[in-house]
Amino acid sequence: MKPEISDPLQRARLALEGLALGDAFGECFFEPALVHRIPYREAPDGPWFYTDDTVMALSIVDVLAEHGQIEPDTLARLFARRFRRQPHRGYGAGAMRLLDSIAAGADWRTASPALFGGQGSMGNGGAMRAAPVGAYFADDVERVVMEAAASAYVTHAHPEGEAGAIAIAVGAAAACTLERSADRGPMLLETAHRWTPDGATRDGIAKAMTFDPSAAPEIVATALGSGQNVLASDTVPFALWSAAAHLDDFTDALWTTAGGLGDVDTTCAIVGGIVALSVGREGLPKEWLRRREPLDGWD
Repeated sequence: MKPEISDPLQRARLALEGLALGDAFGECFFEPALVHRIPYREAPDGPWFYTDDTVMALSIVDVLAEHGQIEPDTLARLFARRFRRQPHRGYGAGAMRLLDSIAAGADWRTASPALFGGQGSMGNGGAMRAAPVGAYFADDVERVVMEAAASAYVTHAHPEGEAGAIAIAVGAAAACTLERSADRGPMLLETAHRWTPDGATRDGIAKAMTFDPSAAPEIVATALGSGQNVLASDTVPFALWSAAAHLDDFTDALWTTAGGLGDVDTTCAIVGGIVALSVGREGLPKEWLRRREPLDGWD
């Protein structure tokens, strides 16, 4: 089945809307006083502020709009420019060092692989911004894999960092293209697993496939991880499980994801970006959109 939204850029922007909403929603629960609301599904009062997850996804969509593909030099420049403008958005220490060096003139081709003792980052940052890539190239999964890897390598040169981006981009593409059926969620997980390169992230997705969609999120998060280590391998499997289990209900997907705690802004951003492509913009809760701050220079 072809994507219901035929224009690639409109699909990417829809993924961005869901990603940003999930990001800002999840970020609320780093406030300990609000965590008790999760079991009762009591949404925090606004405004909700998004993090670096959304800021970097904005650059992804800007590059796709300008070039029709991931152009790494432009992407690195936009990442660095937005970081310098708003460094308070929650960037990790490694990302801050990298983006500051790129803004000062360093070449990302050498700076990114040099991180973490020369192995590159295996963190979840490539994955958190990958849904718009999958949305844009949804009707060509081989292209999704190639472009997702390119989008990650600018900051996440370790193979696991790229694998996380590939898995989420493929999951986003599947949310666009799979026929609506009772087994669409398991099929999304299977598709992501099939295209993810061998390694810890792929192994985690295989484990995620063994959990029932109705399982308690805290149990699944304990088994898979929910970003406590901020790695692709301990973030992506749980996020894909949660998205696959709730492809037809955005609010259910986000509350379930929040129930896993961990790196909750990033897991919710990933899930929001995927599930938005399934439910459409009309499936995004309007009150939540009102509570989220406007997207920088976009909406």
